[in-house]
Amino acid sequence: MSKRNKIIYWIATALLAIGMLQSGIFAVLKTKQWVDLVTALGYPVYFLTILGIWKILGVIAILIPGFKLVKEWAYAGFFFAMTGALISHLACGDFAVKSILGPVFQTVFIILSWYFRPLSRKIISVN
Repeated sequence: MSKRNKIIYWIATALLAIGMLQSGIFAVLKTKQWVDLVTALGYPVYFLTILGIWKILGVIAILIPGFKLVKEWAYAGFFFAMTGALISHLACGDFAVKSILGPVFQTVFIILSWYFRPLSRKIISVN
């Protein structure tokens, strides 16, 4: 793995992990801002607990060594959560810059982290 790819991987992964961990903790704690956000999008408040716990577990999965298949699932879950958040905001007519850019940037970090991850963190198919 080249030095450039390692730098891209770790920057993207760090930004992804910070964003997901922060939002996961706020979701589990059901802060007023997060409760207002999910109810405005039409989701029940209990959705915060589910989403928050999965985000925290996903961060752990992508950061610890090993567990390649779990990492793949974590990246997929993050991708579905962030693209789902983006679509939810757009479908509800919420075109605020913060509502759009947060999920878009997190999706970019997910893709970059997944694509540039080291070989030791990838599932290699042998035919």
